[in-house]
Amino acid sequence: MLNQDTKRKIDSARQILVGKVPDPKAQVEQITTAMIYKFMDDMDKGAQELGGKARFFTNGYEKYAWTKLMDSKVGGQDRLNLYVEAITTLSQNPHLPQLFRDIFKDAFLPYRDPETLNLFLKTINGFTYDHSEDLGDAFEYLLSILGSQGDAGQFRTPRHIIDFIVSIVDPRKNETILDPACGTAGFLISAYKHILAQNHNKPLTPDEKKKLMENLVGYDISPDMVRLSRVNMYLHGFPEPKIYEYDTLTSEDRWDEHASIIMANPPFMTPKGGIKPHKRFAIKTKRAEALFVDYLIEHLNANGRAAIIVPDGIVNNKSFTHLRKFVIESGLYAVVSLHQYVFKPYAGAKTCILFFDKSLKGNSGNILFADIENDGLQKGVQRSKIEKDDLPELTRLLIDFKKSDKSSSIDIKKYQVNATITNLNTLDKDIYYHYIDQLTLFPNTYIYKNSVAVNTKKAIRVSDVFTIKKGTLQSTKAVPGQYRFITASDEYLTHEEFTHEKEAIIIAVAAGGSLGKVQYVNEKFIVSDLCFILTPKKKAQSDLLFYLYYFKSIRVPLVRLLAKGVSKQSINKTDFANLLIDDFSTNQQKEIGSIVRTTRDKISEHQKKIQALEDELIISINAIRKNGD
Repeated sequence: MLNQDTKRKIDSARQILVGKVPDPKAQVEQITTAMIYKFMDDMDKGAQELGGKARFFTNGYEKYAWTKLMDSKVGGQDRLNLYVEAITTLSQNPHLPQLFRDIFKDAFLPYRDPETLNLFLKTINGFTYDHSEDLGDAFEYLLSILGSQGDAGQFRTPRHIIDFIVSIVDPRKNETILDPACGTAGFLISAYKHILAQNHNKPLTPDEKKKLMENLVGYDISPDMVRLSRVNMYLHGFPEPKIYEYDTLTSEDRWDEHASIIMANPPFMTPKGGIKPHKRFAIKTKRAEALFVDYLIEHLNANGRAAIIVPDGIVNNKSFTHLRKFVIESGLYAVVSLHQYVFKPYAGAKTCILFFDKSLKGNSGNILFADIENDGLQKGVQRSKIEKDDLPELTRLLIDFKKSDKSSSIDIKKYQVNATITNLNTLDKDIYYHYIDQLTLFPNTYIYKNSVAVNTKKAIRVSDVFTIKKGTLQSTKAVPGQYRFITASDEYLTHEEFTHEKEAIIIAVAAGGSLGKVQYVNEKFIVSDLCFILTPKKKAQSDLLFYLYYFKSIRVPLVRLLAKGVSKQSINKTDFANLLIDDFSTNQQKEIGSIVRTTRDKISEHQKKIQALEDELIISINAIRKNGD
């Protein structure tokens, strides 16, 4: 486990570099280079203390030993010159393993300030290579600052999400384990730790441990990621990490290799023009996220297990309907929705985890859908720890669901999570045809489908009651004029144009925190394109003030059920039009509408009294100020 002293040293090294090396990725490279340099010297000294010989700094390379570099007799400028010479020369040292030579290949110092280098090297000097597992945890923390590689659509998977996935997939000591987009090797290292923990009572023999390390394999298209992941695995005790620079989607060199376990968080972004895959994929597409799902399914052994993080579009977008049919037929047994803050502070991506088990393929049509509302960290940029955490209970539910062979008899209420078990073959197509037509795997569709309408047998669609239009696109600065311009966040501006009737309900369908907000307008207006405008089809039978508060009352389940999107969530017009709501009679609407009007009048009276009291308070304060003069 990462201790505070090690964390402090890494933070200190970054703080020293930030003035000269502002890019986080470059900081990681500088710290990695210096740490490996220091650790090689530690290993040489350890060997010599046991009566052996230096392995790395020998046969002409002795002058570059870290111990000599840090000698107090060496001046600042001389130390800088020696360090630059060393890091640019060590890649040619034949006594270094290939992994280390790769680290020093193209290494350079991006500044020439002896004082900064001295402070930096003194911090690195505080690390010692005495326990590879501890160093591995420290390196994992260092890699956490990488966050995202936005241009490639890559987002570092948070450690607690990796560990959650690994605990469900449950890799074992004799299984081959692959991550086809391994990044910094987080899934592979977590799988390794999981297997060691599972065999705690009967520790693996040296031969079993060696075999396990050979069974953990990773691919990545980025040479930088390959280099970092190799170091990460080396520091976790892997002498020869099986990480390969490989284009998973366009190369056929490793196509015939399969695995017992596959876990991945592949890049979402597809380059302009699309991926150009070879012809062995089952799904014909140029979208990277879809191809990775296909790759996982096709490279899993007959009884293999897998998990992959995908953008929400994979589970809901109409263009991926064929892929979803392929997914369902290939052993899919669970879909878990991650909230959009999981990848913060680096990205606001809305994603799902797909879980596969080919041994359950065709066992039944049951799929477990779950929605992670809290993951033990605050929903915000800081992501501070909180008590609310759905992951432990969801882990228990998923494991029990698998043990029951996907049985629908499990009592979901025993588990304190938002989840449901649904058989896609028996859904009520008459009510939810608009979902089934595109075969959605969006978890909220099934978890919250009955959370709006109380009685779905008597419910009606929103489109049965209202004509639904989307607001018009306007410039951010409205031109002053006669008519109100209404935004998603309750802001009222004025505008010269006028496009809508006098009375309507406005529902915000985008714009972050305003999503699902409801407003009522009873004068001429224009509306932002982030909103829907609802006008009653039968004015005499619809009380708009009643519906104002009705939509307010169902805002939370409405947003949970309908809001979708990878980076910014919004509500689709077709989905909203087909939303089932309670069917209230005209008399019921009038009765409740009357209560609404009376209550609003009381609120207005109280607001006037509050304003009058505030005005009196200001007058009193001004009088005191005047008398004080």
